[in-house]
Amino acid sequence: MARCAGLLRGMLLLAVSALPLFAVEAQAQGRAAMSQGAQGAPALPGARLVPVSFSDLRGWTGDDHAAAFRAFRAGCPAVSARPADGSVASSAIMRPGLISACKAAAALGPRPGAQAARQFFEARFQPFRVVPDEGGTGFFTGYYEPEVEGSLTRRPGYEVPVLGRPADLVTDEKGGWRKVGGRLVPYHDRAAIEDGALAGQGLEVAYLKDPIDLFFMQIQGSGRMRLPDGKVVRLNYAAKNGHPYTPVGRILIEQGIIPREEMSMARIRAFMEQNPQQGQALRRQNRSYVFFTTRALGRDSGPMGAQGIALTTGRSLAVDRRVHTYGTPVFVETDLPLSRPGVSEPFNRLMIAQDTGSAIIGPARGDLFFGAGARAAEVAGRIRHGGQFTILVPRS
Repeated sequence: MARCAGLLRGMLLLAVSALPLFAVEAQAQGRAAMSQGAQGAPALPGARLVPVSFSDLRGWTGDDHAAAFRAFRAGCPAVSARPADGSVASSAIMRPGLISACKAAAALGPRPGAQAARQFFEARFQPFRVVPDEGGTGFFTGYYEPEVEGSLTRRPGYEVPVLGRPADLVTDEKGGWRKVGGRLVPYHDRAAIEDGALAGQGLEVAYLKDPIDLFFMQIQGSGRMRLPDGKVVRLNYAAKNGHPYTPVGRILIEQGIIPREEMSMARIRAFMEQNPQQGQALRRQNRSYVFFTTRALGRDSGPMGAQGIALTTGRSLAVDRRVHTYGTPVFVETDLPLSRPGVSEPFNRLMIAQDTGSAIIGPARGDLFFGAGARAAEVAGRIRHGGQFTILVPRS
């Protein structure tokens, strides 16, 4: 409560004539409305929320708030809309407040300056640290969009099928199913599909050179496919078979093949390339299987996130959709090996919850989207770090 009042006092020091209309309106609501930030925080499953001020956020003033605003505004059309095809719904807990914030963002225009963008977030939101019930802080990993070599038709050298969604796949919150004898049974797992359980149904939407490329693309959820003529198309997530995701890196650690401190996607890939048969057996221990659809590669557009919009490099965050609402701003405070392995560099950034993932479970769990290509893969592959996970809750 004292921090909320302190924020109000800080806002009142600004000249009213210099503030956008939304900030003036926020001031007019008075101290009572401001104090509702701590009292009106949503109850997140598995965590408690601790109110803080923006000055408590390490690196808040140095962030590029204009870039965060553009990512936030890009997701606004999807905040109140029904999930698009291939997307999945998130918790609705913050949707009303986000809809109101989106209306204010629209009034501000598409590309406000850094100061106006910062004022928008400070006037419309209250920061709350997410503290997991089991203790500790947040935990962050990274993901990226792979670039793979492939063909839209089968030809020599391109023989690894990329499958579209099967017609008999039924999905719900509990998994994936198919009807057998009038009853639902679990859908085919990875091994069964690789052994031909879906052969002859015409589900192939593309063919890749390398089965390892397909596996990593399924982990990331999308990919850019470069065709033999040099053109690039996107392979977007369409559905999954409903079996639980099993991290193969954890298996390699448990078997003593790769030390925990050396684990990365690059090490996993190297193991699979050097040990083809063991690599296939390892992949099959992850029974989850992802299906794709092809689409044109839009100019400067990222892959489609679970919210149903294109992801923004360095600003889109994957969260547990059962806990968080898509469109929620999340401030990330951590130290990451961004430039090279072994270093620790500050990463303090306002990101927007716009995606989810099978392995992203928990109220303070985040997956940072680093973009496409080899460099993004290199960085994302070495991110497994703790830090502060702070959500911005819309003010009343």
